[in-house]
Amino acid sequence: MSSDDRDHISPGEIRKDAVQGAVEAGISAVGAAGSIITHAVRDIARVAGDLGSELFEIRDAARKARAEHEPDEGPDAD
Repeated sequence: MSSDDRDHISPGEIRKDAVQGAVEAGISAVGAAGSIITHAVRDIARVAGDLGSELFEIRDAARKARAEHEPDEGPDAD
């Protein structure tokens, strides 16, 4: 195939295609990073919530244990 038979692409169109490719690659990278950050924040929130639940359970268990081991302060107590 001779050079006369091929389609001619102008330098402007080549630049436009290069810029378009660069913009698409940049947007894809930002999207991937955003997805990673979103999942990380979600996971941190889940772990913090689980920790809060465990702390409440520990507090309740400590209160129950304290109540079971404290002497009665009723009318029969010395």
